[in-house]
Amino acid sequence: MALPPLNALRAFEAVARLGSFKAAADALFVTQSAISHQVRNFESWLGAPLFQREGNRATLLPHGVELANSLTVSLAEIDAACHRARSDNSRQPLVIAAIPSVAMCWLIPRLASFQEAHPGVETRIVYAIHGYEIDFSDVHLAFSFLPEMPKGPSIEASLFLRGDSIPVCSPTLLARRGKSVDDPGDLKELGLLHDGDKTGWRHWFDHSGEADPGPLPGTSFEDFNLLRAAVLSAQGVALCPVAMIEADLETGALVSLSDNPMAYGSDYFLITSKRAPVALQAQIKVFSDWAMSER
Repeated sequence: MALPPLNALRAFEAVARLGSFKAAADALFVTQSAISHQVRNFESWLGAPLFQREGNRATLLPHGVELANSLTVSLAEIDAACHRARSDNSRQPLVIAAIPSVAMCWLIPRLASFQEAHPGVETRIVYAIHGYEIDFSDVHLAFSFLPEMPKGPSIEASLFLRGDSIPVCSPTLLARRGKSVDDPGDLKELGLLHDGDKTGWRHWFDHSGEADPGPLPGTSFEDFNLLRAAVLSAQGVALCPVAMIEADLETGALVSLSDNPMAYGSDYFLITSKRAPVALQAQIKVFSDWAMSER
């Protein structure tokens, strides 16, 4: 019997694991129509449907669930075996993926102290893109910002830092204003800066007892590091995770405008790969223990 098409297997497994055709397309960096085409090809090869389709909704059938679970484990094992076969483990650096905010605000400022304490561990730092699945065939540890603890057969995750947020601004902006901030409404007078969209500030005003704050004008920034640069340069007030601006608060570069942090809905997690080469497992533990101790 001919082997099933590998691309179709990967597409189906991603849809089943991630819960939608769109999420699978984003994770595999292809179009949603390409994923649908691959899944249809796989169903044709099997001679049986894997989903119950009703309009735009597709629900996995029981035998599809069983097949998907087996494929998740099998594909992880294949990836790990191929990775071990192609790697020169004796000279391979420890690859650490970090979302930009963690890379710039937490990891890089502390990296020299890790290298001084563990000179035998060679590291390579790469970006993890928020909202995209991390390829742990090439990454050994990762820092992510997620709404819940990530789970999977090939990873192990720990809560790293809380995502609790507070409004902050530059002391220069406060001095320019000439008076203190006494209630949530005063924040709007300073000029609001938005991290991606206005959802964060709407949650903040609701958290502060102002359920209908009205219009929330202000510049939006696609990346937290851009938002941080704007608030440091006194362009307005931003809602920032305390863990990412701790150093700025300690040096006085930023000041907190509230002593009542808001749970953001997501937290920072440290994720380690279970399928990394055996030769790197000890180094992974060394880095993981160091990172957890530095929080």
